[in-house]
Amino acid sequence: MLSLSATALLNQPAWAQEDVAVTDEAVVVEESGDLGVGYALDNAMLFLAAVLVFFMQAGFAMVEAGFNSSKNAVNILFKNSMDICVGVLLFYAIGFGLMYPGNYGVDVEAHKYFAFGGFGLDGYEAAADRTFSPEVDWFFQAVFAATAATIVSGAVAGRMKVGAYLIYSAVLTAFVYPVSGFWKWGGGWLGQMGFADFAGSAVVHAVGGFAGLAGAIILGPRIGRFVNGKSIPMPGHSMPIAALGVFILWFGWYGFNPGSQLAFHSTGDIDATMHIAMTTTLAAGAGGIVATLLSWFMFGKPDLSMGLNGILGGLVGITACCDCMSNNMAIVVGTVSAGLVIAGILLLDKLQIDDPVGAFPVHGLCGLWGCMAIGILPNTLTAGPEPSTSFMTQAIGTFSIAGWAFATMFVLFSILKAAGILRVSEAEEQQGLDVSEHGMQAYTGTPSYS
Repeated sequence: MLSLSATALLNQPAWAQEDVAVTDEAVVVEESGDLGVGYALDNAMLFLAAVLVFFMQAGFAMVEAGFNSSKNAVNILFKNSMDICVGVLLFYAIGFGLMYPGNYGVDVEAHKYFAFGGFGLDGYEAAADRTFSPEVDWFFQAVFAATAATIVSGAVAGRMKVGAYLIYSAVLTAFVYPVSGFWKWGGGWLGQMGFADFAGSAVVHAVGGFAGLAGAIILGPRIGRFVNGKSIPMPGHSMPIAALGVFILWFGWYGFNPGSQLAFHSTGDIDATMHIAMTTTLAAGAGGIVATLLSWFMFGKPDLSMGLNGILGGLVGITACCDCMSNNMAIVVGTVSAGLVIAGILLLDKLQIDDPVGAFPVHGLCGLWGCMAIGILPNTLTAGPEPSTSFMTQAIGTFSIAGWAFATMFVLFSILKAAGILRVSEAEEQQGLDVSEHGMQAYTGTPSYS
């Protein structure tokens, strides 16, 4: 997703751009300065897409709460609530200027690794022929930043202090995510070299997944999760809540991926948007069914949690390439994502890294795969775009973004641990973070927690 105001057309498939060039001539610009029906439609559709992405916060909250103990449900809901509150304020104040300095007049070709446009939107230079209002430009990007931050919540559930989590959330949304986002979507060095990531398999999901991995490693596992080198399952308290969360996330993904088309008023725009919705749906379906079948084969019974994470893995995987994969290749992307989810969960168990919801396998590994699929799988979309990239370009971009998120968050979590403010005490963890950190219970009248 490129900067919306001045470079929206660059993010469209080539087959959509041809129609835009023709249709834009028909958009009447009134003498009063009104940019016309096309402008209104594009802004309204992008706002709707942003609202769908915003609703994904509810999905993450439900998935993470359902997959964890009931004694930590309030804590998880609190973290997801604060992610969006902290995220929108800091992304407004600092993050947007870091991620899109070109919107403020900065020469991003000359400053391709790091630049800062300014605080808030005061220095935003809205061109006379702009495609979007500055506010909807910011809003669509802000909900993406909040999504990257909230992915980590599930990976560190059940043992992190509230204060430490708020510090992490602030640093990621104000600095870490905007910097790597600038590299690709803000006109930085990865965008200039042709790296492809349409809606954020790496820019959003791998950032959250690898940040979560860093947090899980530094925190260490929950008490009782691994005993004498053996993995002890700690089932979540509500599979219905977790399943509801996955359906909410799938629903919200239709804002995440199709919304990243960034233009909707021409025939080509709508054709591209509908194709993106199609590939998104197929990848999710393939991820869910393949993960379920694999779990059935490996464990003797179909595992609902694996199937749900397989759906999410398929959605994450297709996010980078939903615009350029054919329908058949989208199924392949979802299928491989399902395998990566299960392999990743088993690998974390082997390494004794405690990730209660599978955030790293779903968002980290499938985020890597989504971008690498562009350099590996054939682009068989006959009318579609030909990404100006290569396997090596995709590898450089993908691992640079993931490495940046992991390294910066590893350092931050290490500092918080050294300061003694990262993890709750053993007694507080056993009591549950709802009571020890918040002084309340998710389910009143319950004598004990599961």
